[in-house]
Amino acid sequence: MVFSSLTFLCIFLPIVLLLHTIIPNRTVQNSILLLASLLFYAWGEPIWIAAMLFATGVNYVCALLIDRLDHPVKRKAALAVGVVVSLSALFYFKYAAFLVNSACTLIGLDYHMNSPTLPIGISFYTFQIITYTVDVYRKKVPLQTNPFWLLLYVSLFPQLIACPIVKYGDVADMIENRTVNSTGIGEGFFRFSLGLGKKVLLANLCGEVLESLPAASELSLASAWLAALLFALQLYFDFAGYSDMAIGLGRMLGFRFLENFDAPFVSQSISEFWRRWHISLGTFFREYVYIPLGGNRVTRGRWIVNMAIVWGLTGIWHGADWNYLLWGLYFGLWIVLERTLLQKPLQRMPRLLKHVGVLVIVLVGFVLFRNESFIDLHAQLHAMFALWEVPLSDPYAVYAIKSNPVLLATTLACCLPLRKSIALWYRKRRQAGKHSLLRPYGKAVIASAILAISLLFLVGQSFNPFLYFRF
Repeated sequence: MVFSSLTFLCIFLPIVLLLHTIIPNRTVQNSILLLASLLFYAWGEPIWIAAMLFATGVNYVCALLIDRLDHPVKRKAALAVGVVVSLSALFYFKYAAFLVNSACTLIGLDYHMNSPTLPIGISFYTFQIITYTVDVYRKKVPLQTNPFWLLLYVSLFPQLIACPIVKYGDVADMIENRTVNSTGIGEGFFRFSLGLGKKVLLANLCGEVLESLPAASELSLASAWLAALLFALQLYFDFAGYSDMAIGLGRMLGFRFLENFDAPFVSQSISEFWRRWHISLGTFFREYVYIPLGGNRVTRGRWIVNMAIVWGLTGIWHGADWNYLLWGLYFGLWIVLERTLLQKPLQRMPRLLKHVGVLVIVLVGFVLFRNESFIDLHAQLHAMFALWEVPLSDPYAVYAIKSNPVLLATTLACCLPLRKSIALWYRKRRQAGKHSLLRPYGKAVIASAILAISLLFLVGQSFNPFLYFRF
């Protein structure tokens, strides 16, 4: 089940919200959320609940031991068990077949290992349960003695199968002490509707236009760059929309999740882009991989190695294929260059030129991300940059642009930090004592309109993928 399905929007969500709101008892509310979250996860693949329960149970016991043991070696051993068991499950389901098949190809062995079915959301909930055990070890968060409440944290349906990656410390107190009221429900509904609109009205439509373009081997210069742009926009609005929906759902239930996207396409550097894109993933790798490796408090050579490790892991976290590793190392290389050889030239470069450079680098990066076949990857990059060997345009690109000017203009406009700008404008008007058109019912009307239009599109659409579902 995904947030943009009619089953979720018309049946599951209204029932859960109603029961959670009308019952004031926190224990009962948490029980409802736990059962609903397990049902949400089991809707597609019920067998994989066992994997999530196993990982949660192991880390619950390991955290208990860490809290009760005084000997440093024993505490580290308990931590290692929890982390290794969690990562072992992720490794088997996601990477074992890839590594075995790559090794067999390298040595010329005629053997192929079939990839096991990947449990939905395993990359996300594995990282979340690891943050709990590690932070208990670091004495940054209190021990959760109730195994059901720990399972609620891991399985909480707003952020279960995708994002943001919620650290236990960010919601530990909210599990047992949170406020559910009309203000929070209204704000959450508005944010959820915006996210649904991004997903259904922008990401899905960009995907449909992208599907209409030629295959990689037949791309012209125009269609190659248009394909790169459309995929970047589809991925952004798909993922950022899901993040908005998760944050909105959490707000309706009394949880406050941290932001996961902050208008990344306005960035002036690749470093800034990754501070704005998938913020929770970047935070996880910084706090649990980069800093433990020594961060930037090491020699330059060791720092470059640390960056290669972090960005290599960031790449393969997204998928078990060489293009994801290449994608991660590609962005890691640009960040290293920005902080070393290009640091002074970039300081003197005009802002517009820096912004254009970032967009070109990002679009090329997402070409690496999209094309798992190196043949298709080479074909699209060749079409984008071999100006003297490919046609400048083709009928598909011309038709796509002429047929979708409103969609393209809207998606590009929505890449700007409009929500922050509108919030700042409203705050200034309120401080000045001026009436706002958004109050008292404007936001509810806007949210309801977006929700209604999105539902109409969902009824008529057969194209409704969720790109991060496979990660």
